[in-house]
Amino acid sequence: MPLLASGVSPPLNAHQVQIFLLQLGVLLLLALLLGRLANRFGLPAVVGELATGIVLGPSVLGSVAPDLTLRLFPADREQTHLLDAASQFAVVLFVGVAGAHLDLSLIRRRRDVLVTVGLSSLLIPLALGVAAGYLVPRVLLGASADRTVFALFLGVALSVSAIPVIAKTLSDMGLMHRNVGQLTLASAAVDDAIGWFLLSLVSTMATGSLGPAEIGTSLLSLIGFLLAAVLVVRPLARWVFTRVNARGDTQLAATAAATIVLLSAAGSHALRLEAVFGAFVAGLVISSVVDQRLIAPLRGVTLAVLAPLFLATAGLRVDLRALADPAVLLTGVVVLLIASVGKFAGGYLGARLSRLTRWEGLAIGAGLNARGAVEIVVASVGLQLGILTTGSYTIVVLIAVATSMMAPFVLRWSAGRIEQSAEELLRQAETAPPVAASRQSGG
Repeated sequence: MPLLASGVSPPLNAHQVQIFLLQLGVLLLLALLLGRLANRFGLPAVVGELATGIVLGPSVLGSVAPDLTLRLFPADREQTHLLDAASQFAVVLFVGVAGAHLDLSLIRRRRDVLVTVGLSSLLIPLALGVAAGYLVPRVLLGASADRTVFALFLGVALSVSAIPVIAKTLSDMGLMHRNVGQLTLASAAVDDAIGWFLLSLVSTMATGSLGPAEIGTSLLSLIGFLLAAVLVVRPLARWVFTRVNARGDTQLAATAAATIVLLSAAGSHALRLEAVFGAFVAGLVISSVVDQRLIAPLRGVTLAVLAPLFLATAGLRVDLRALADPAVLLTGVVVLLIASVGKFAGGYLGARLSRLTRWEGLAIGAGLNARGAVEIVVASVGLQLGILTTGSYTIVVLIAVATSMMAPFVLRWSAGRIEQSAEELLRQAETAPPVAASRQSGG
C-alpha cells in the first residue's frame, strides 16, 4: 500500500510547502547578496554565506523583528525538519563532490604528510581542549555531565575540522587544485574520521554505558565502512564510470556520482558515523575512476546552490545573545583563543615535521582551523545529551563561526606566497567543464 494512502504520514499542506519554498528562496537570496558583499571586501563568499543564518536567526532578525522571524521560521517541528532535510542533502552532496575532486595520486605520494598533519592537528587541540574543560566554570557544565565527561567532550569539539566549510573556502579562493588545498582537505578527513569515533565514545560515556563492547563496536564500524568502500564501492564505481566516461555524458556522470555519494552517506550514518564522512569517502572513490571534466557541471551546481544553502541554514541555530553574560563571553574568548592556537599550531607543526615550507604550514594550519557547521553539529549533540548548557553550547558555536571566518585571511596571505607548480596547473585544467559540446551547439 502506498505510504500516502496508508495514513501513516499525512501529506504536507499547502502552507507548509509555501513556507518551505519561501525559506529556501530567502536563504539563497541573502546568501548570494552577503557572499557578493564579502567579495567586495576581498573575502571569500563563504564568510557572507555563514553570516546569512546569523542575520536571519535569533541573533539579529529574531531580536529586531521577532514576529517576522516566527513567520519565516515558525516554531513547528515538521517545518524545521523539512529545512534540516534540505540542508542535510545539500551538505552530503557538496562534501561528496569536493572529495571527488581530490587528486588521489598526490594523496598516495604524500600519505606520510597526511598522517603527520592529521594526527598533529587532532592531538594538540584535543589535549588543550581537555585541559580547558577542567578549568571552565562549573555553571557551564550540563546537568548530565561530570567534569571528566565535559572535558573530554570539549577536547573532541576543539579537535574536529569542517570538511564542508574548508572545501567551500578553498573553492572560493581558487585553491582546490593547489597541493596545499588538497593536503588540507585530506588532512581534515583524517581529523574527522578519528574525531567522530571519539565523539561516539564520549557520547556513550555520557549515558553511562561505555564499555569494551561499545568501544569495539565503534571501532569495527569505522574499519568495516572503510573496507566496504575499498572492496565494494570502488569496484562498483569503476564499472559504472568506465561506461560513463566512454559516453562522455555529463548528465549521466552527475546522476551516477550523486547516487554513489548519497548511498555511501546513508551507509555510514547507519553505522553511527557521520553522513558527511561517508559522502567524503565516496567522493575519494569516485575521484579515482571518473573523468573530472564530466562532473564539473555538478560541482558548479553544488557550489552555487547547495553549499550556500547549507552554510546559511547552519547559522540559523546560532544565538549570540547568550554572550551578553560576562562569564560566558569571557570563557568564550579564552576557549576560542585556545581552539585557534591549538588547531593552527597542530597543522603547522605537522606540516613542518613533514618538511613542507613555512608558507605551506601556515596555509594548512589556517585551513584546518575552520570548524564550521561540523562543530555546530557536535555542539548540538552535547546539548541533547546534557553535557553542555545553553551558555557552553553558544561558546562552541561561537568557535565554529569565528574560526570559519578567520581562516580565509591567513589562507590568502600564505597561499599567495606559494609558487604554483605545473602539476597544479594541469589539475586545474582537468577539472574544467567540457566545452566541445556547447561550441558545436552554438554553431
